[in-house]
Amino acid sequence: MDFAGKTIWITGASSGIGEGLALAFARAGARLVLSGRRADALADVAGRCQASTLLLPFEATDLAILPDVVAEAEAKTGGIDMLVNNAGISQRSLALDTDFSVYRTIMEVDYFAPLRLTQLVLPAMVRRGAGAIVNNASVAGKVGSPLRTAYCGAKHALVGWSDALRAEIAQYGVSVHVVTPGFVATGIAANALKGDGSVNGPNDDPVNAGISIDEAAGQILAALADDRPEIPVARAGSPELMLLDLIRSDPDQLFKVMASMAPQVAR
Repeated sequence: MDFAGKTIWITGASSGIGEGLALAFARAGARLVLSGRRADALADVAGRCQASTLLLPFEATDLAILPDVVAEAEAKTGGIDMLVNNAGISQRSLALDTDFSVYRTIMEVDYFAPLRLTQLVLPAMVRRGAGAIVNNASVAGKVGSPLRTAYCGAKHALVGWSDALRAEIAQYGVSVHVVTPGFVATGIAANALKGDGSVNGPNDDPVNAGISIDEAAGQILAALADDRPEIPVARAGSPELMLLDLIRSDPDQLFKVMASMAPQVAR
């Protein structure tokens, strides 16, 4: 897969992996559409990209406006070659302490928002007989991790939907790629929701010591260039990658390992 001259739309592009991807795709010669909630942060990223860039700020869960947003993106660019569904939010709370509203919020952001945007972008790709959908999931989309029941549920849904979609649309020349990052040093832990829906805030979460966003973007672009459908992203030999191997080789052992990681709380 060659990125030069391609129009690539990235959601959640104002920070984290989305920011890293914007810079990496720009260096590869792509034209960019950058979306997120914060117009000022998007403008900052765009200013560092040194590439043709269209800014389309919007709230990912405002599904009613998405048809107009997609129409604007296609009209101003002539068509989207790749959609990168990167916007998302995580969680840090035990299931017994998590309000139902938190499950709804995370499912809306991490599953329904990328699903709906893809629904609207996909028909034009099918008509052209070319295109790519890239869905940024997580190792938590493969492994059930403590303190992340809402996040795991949404990311498992995203992975399952992506796999089924890939099977259906390969015949039209459109590919689907699932990114499963492990620990990447972003604000994901600080921005995660607690059980009452409040923001987690700064902390010493292990994710903070992960690989840089530039390294993560480099791994993703290399895998996309090779047209790989599933793209794990992490430091070589990291525990996260070992968990992805363990779920295939010894799922019973994986369940024991994850249970050992759960906080022990007297009830």
